[in-house]
Amino acid sequence: MQIVGYDAADGGLLVSPSNGDAASGEAADTAATSDEKITYQPLDPGTELDYSLGERHCAGTIHDDSHIACENPTAPYCPEHNQTWVCARCTGTCLKDEMDCHDDHAIYLAAFAPATFKVGVTKAWRLETRLREQGADRGAHIATVENGRIAREREAEIATEIPDRVRVPTKQAGLGQAVDTDAWETLLAEFNPIERFDVEYGLALDSQPVAETVAAGTVRGTKGRLLIVDRDGSTYAVDMRELVGYELIEGRSSRELQSSLGSFE
Repeated sequence: MQIVGYDAADGGLLVSPSNGDAASGEAADTAATSDEKITYQPLDPGTELDYSLGERHCAGTIHDDSHIACENPTAPYCPEHNQTWVCARCTGTCLKDEMDCHDDHAIYLAAFAPATFKVGVTKAWRLETRLREQGADRGAHIATVENGRIAREREAEIATEIPDRVRVPTKQAGLGQAVDTDAWETLLAEFNPIERFDVEYGLALDSQPVAETVAAGTVRGTKGRLLIVDRDGSTYAVDMRELVGYELIEGRSSRELQSSLGSFE
C-alpha cells in the first residue's frame, strides 16, 4: 500500500494498493489505471493506526478514483507529476481564455494561534471548508467580489501588509495555544468583517505535540494537514504531506520517538 494523498478538510488519507513494483511502460500505466482503486482511510478521533513507513517514492497521479503509480524515487512527486494548480499562484492578471473563476469569491482573514494572520481568497460557498483545510483557528469574511480575478487583485493588495501564506511549522508551533484575541480584534477593526468564524477541532491539547513523521498511534484528530496522534504516552503532530509517497507496512515500527514534555508531567 502507498499513501498517495490526503483530505485536509475532513481528515483522511488516500491509500493505493500499489506496492511501487509496477513495470515501466504503457502496460504498467494501463494496469495501474484499471486496477489501483483508491481507498479512503478516515482519521476520526479514536482511530487506531498501526503502520510502519517503508520506502518513499513518487505518489504518481490520481484519475477518476484510480491511482497511476510511478517508480521515480523523488517524493512526494517527481517532476512529471509535480503539477502546480495555476490558480494557486494567481494574482488577478491571468489572461487564459478558459477562466473558471466566475463564481462569487470571498476574501478572508485567517488566524493561527497564537498571533499569526493571513489573507486569502476562495469561492464564497466553500469559505468555512477552506478555513478548516488550512487549520485556521479563526476566520473573518471581509469582502465578496464577483469573480476570482478581482479577488486575487484585492488579495495581492492586502498581502503587501498581511501575509498570504503560513508555513506548516508555524501552525505546528501554535498547537495547544489560544489565539491572541487583542491582536486579532485590532486587525479586524481595519476591515469591518461580514462574518466571523471560530473553527473547532476537538484536539484538547494540554502540551505541545512533537513534530514527527509516523503512521501509528491513536488518532486524536486533524487540524488542516496536521494529523495528531497519541502514542506511548506522548502526542505527535504529523504533516500529512510528509506521509505522501510512503509505502505502508502492517505493524508499527520499533523506532524510538522523541517524547513530548507532557508525558513527564
